[in-house]
Amino acid sequence: MRKLFTSESVTEGHPDKLCDFISDSVLDSYLEKDPNARVACETVAGKGEVVLTGEISSTADVDIESVVRNAIKEVGYDNADLDIDYRTCKIHLNLAKQSPDIALGVDKSLEQKEGEEVISEGAGDQGLMFGFACDETAEYMPLPIYLAHKLTRRLTEVRKNGEINYLRPDGKVQVTVEYEDGMPLRVDTLVVSAQHNADIDLDTLKKDIKEKVINKVVSEKLLDENTKYFINPTGRFVIGGPLGDAGLTGRKIIVDTYGGYARHGGGAFSGKDATKVDRSAAYIARFLAKNIVYNGYAKKCEIQLSYAIGVAKPVSIYVDTFGTGTIDEEELVKKIYDKFDLTPRGIINYLDLQKPIFRKTTNYGHFGKPYLPWEKFVKF
Repeated sequence: MRKLFTSESVTEGHPDKLCDFISDSVLDSYLEKDPNARVACETVAGKGEVVLTGEISSTADVDIESVVRNAIKEVGYDNADLDIDYRTCKIHLNLAKQSPDIALGVDKSLEQKEGEEVISEGAGDQGLMFGFACDETAEYMPLPIYLAHKLTRRLTEVRKNGEINYLRPDGKVQVTVEYEDGMPLRVDTLVVSAQHNADIDLDTLKKDIKEKVINKVVSEKLLDENTKYFINPTGRFVIGGPLGDAGLTGRKIIVDTYGGYARHGGGAFSGKDATKVDRSAAYIARFLAKNIVYNGYAKKCEIQLSYAIGVAKPVSIYVDTFGTGTIDEEELVKKIYDKFDLTPRGIINYLDLQKPIFRKTTNYGHFGKPYLPWEKFVKF
């Protein structure tokens, strides 16, 4: 049986991703000076203005406005007529300290209050998080999102190194893969929309994108005479970034994870420190799923963790190997319980999540990057 599956990725200049990057830049700036900082920073960007709101509790003194402008500059936005200018945009700060009601549950877990020997903060919120892995790629990621991320990363590379010197920072990619009996067979459709300067013609852009981006990333074994290409299908993409569309932190959660191939608990990652299980528990769930596949216990694995606010231990652990498992899923759950401390403090310590590493996660997916701690391999 043949089926089509599609995933999307966006460049670092997409307005939502710009906001994610600003939020993670603020988070890292605090963690550099105060590893115990509590940060939940949301960013909104649109038409020459950037607004930061949320909660920050920290002993550190950070020049947030400079962090914001440097983040926008790093992405490459310097033209207010086309997108946004890091030098002239207005920046509004609306930040408070973490709610004392939330801090009450995070500082000391329910288990500690009831006399249990659990040395951990409570979870910063209730919620459910998913992790996923499969053996379709060497990175243990589904092929559609893997290719989509490689293409958007390549769009940024050719813009920044001058290989395609008329591109602007905004852009997005969509990849449709044809599967046969559950295995990826070929790329059926590629959609690329790249922001560009006004003086470039569409034929030149299409030729450059195909030759210098697509053909450099997608194996020719996956492309054939029936592969469809839609490159800037509207014909023009000059106005972009926050000028073309408002941006908001946390609006690209499917781009950040598995491209829709696996389930998502709904919580965004960027701008949140690791006491927020939306982020840290999603990272450890990915780590567990990846290592279940790596250890040969399954070819495909999805894990759900759930938490209650102020409670340290997960409320539930769910494992699904989609009929590919070599041992019972109940046994996998027992292995996880026996070997791993899935309290917020246990996750933070195991993955070393108090370091300023989060800007590295913002763009081109939070998973499948071998240099991130939740991508390491372990035997269990």
